[in-house]
Amino acid sequence: MEIKDNAFSRQFETFLDGNMIILEYSFQEKKIFLTKIKTPDNFDNEVFINDFLKNIMEIAYERKLKVVPILPKIATFFRKNPTYKDLLPPGIKL
Repeated sequence: MEIKDNAFSRQFETFLDGNMIILEYSFQEKKIFLTKIKTPDNFDNEVFINDFLKNIMEIAYERKLKVVPILPKIATFFRKNPTYKDLLPPGIKL
C-alpha cells in the first residue's frame, strides 16, 4: 500500500479502486493526533482501513512519534491491536 503524507493538508492519503481514503491529523510537539477518516460514500472495507492504520503506525514508529487517537474508530483499532499500545503517550489508557 502506498501512503502519501500530504503535510500541507495535514493528511495521509491512499487510493483503493480509484477512490481516495484520507486520515487527517495534527501535530503537537512529538505527538500526532489522528482526528478524522474520510472515505467515499458506501465504503465499508474494514480490512483495508485496518491495513491503512497499520501502515500509519509504522510511519509513527519510523518518525518516533506518539499517537493520540481522537477518533473512536482509531481507539478501537488500538484495543484490537495491542502491539501498537507502546505508541500511546503516557497517561492514555484505552
